Amino acid sequence: MSGAEPVEPRPVGIDELLERVRAGYRRIEAQEAYDAARTGEALLVDIRYAALRERDGVIPGALVVERNELEWRLDPQGSHKTPEATGHDIQVVVVCNEGYASSLAAASLHQLGLHRATDLVGGFQAWKAAGLPVTPQPPQSPPSS
Repeated sequence: MSGAEPVEPRPVGIDELLERVRAGYRRIEAQEAYDAARTGEALLVDIRYAALRERDGVIPGALVVERNELEWRLDPQGSHKTPEATGHDIQVVVVCNEGYASSLAAASLHQLGLHRATDLVGGFQAWKAAGLPVTPQPPQSPPSS
């Protein structure tokens, strides 16, 4: 035995965790995200729950990926990747409802090597408040038996 006990990391709260992960990349505002997506420079990825998309609408052209599938769908080396996951150099802008969960999601994408991943400050609500395009999402129909 080495004699020295390993030091357990100090627990952090969610506010400190958000501060730490956000320090690792530059977040972007709604207009910048819109411009980057419109010119094809960025892929907007909406990770909001279906109920929020049905209630508030969707961003036209955004890829909708449930949060629990995000890493599997965007890993360019993954067997379950979406066709949009073309490489580690794509700029991904993660959009949640208010810009909190998307920060953690963007940090997770960085760990997969998506070094240009970021998130939208204020999330979908900031996008909508900026008057940027939103379209209604038709309600999900129940699975047929």
